[in-house]
Amino acid sequence: MNREVLAVRHVYFEDLGSLELVLGDRGRLVRYLDVGFARIEAPNPVTSSLMVILGGPINACDDAHYPTLAPLAAMIEKRIAAGLPTLGICLGAQLIARVLGARVYPASHTELGWTPLTLTDAGRASPLRHLDGAHTSMLHWHGDTFDLPQGATRLASTPACENQAFVWGDHVLGLQCHPEIRTDRFEPWLVGYAGELATHGIDVNPLRADTARFGPRLEEAARQMFGEWLDEVDATMSAKAKS
Repeated sequence: MNREVLAVRHVYFEDLGSLELVLGDRGRLVRYLDVGFARIEAPNPVTSSLMVILGGPINACDDAHYPTLAPLAAMIEKRIAAGLPTLGICLGAQLIARVLGARVYPASHTELGWTPLTLTDAGRASPLRHLDGAHTSMLHWHGDTFDLPQGATRLASTPACENQAFVWGDHVLGLQCHPEIRTDRFEPWLVGYAGELATHGIDVNPLRADTARFGPRLEEAARQMFGEWLDEVDATMSAKAKS
């Protein structure tokens, strides 16, 4: 297996953010697959060292309107079945939940803004401990949610969303929240989702101010979390290769 990281990107500004810096420090080359600019099923999902499915403003089960979802779900299913490291963020976590047989559906209300995570015991014993609400706040930006997949372990919640983070097996991590956000790259979110913000009556100025306040600490914590998770999955893959 090569050291390439395959990142599926739905909108240009929802990229790997601060997590990409961790990969760069480790000599891992990121290859973005931009939805709509290439055949979604073109890459072989089992050849990369890590597959990351990033966020976007569509429903994970809306195949009738977005024909890229079904082939992407098939790629994720093949990747997970092969026992290979897979990370989903926001829409990506919802797609992983879908592939694992869980229901994905509209939440009771949109969760948009900064709210600390509350970790479970399993979360505090995992790399997500760096994202505990006692240490940092968290950015949320989603209108859908999902049931916990069978066999998964919940790692974190918020009052508005029970399943903020989960692991499945020793190689799959789903994050409904946005730990990858970078403070210096947040303005495109406000511009790109101006219509959604207006629909929900959210003032961009407090949201921008909260990001300036909480973002730098989250960036540091997210890099620690992601680096530790990479260490764990790399060790697991190495042990499997030797057995």
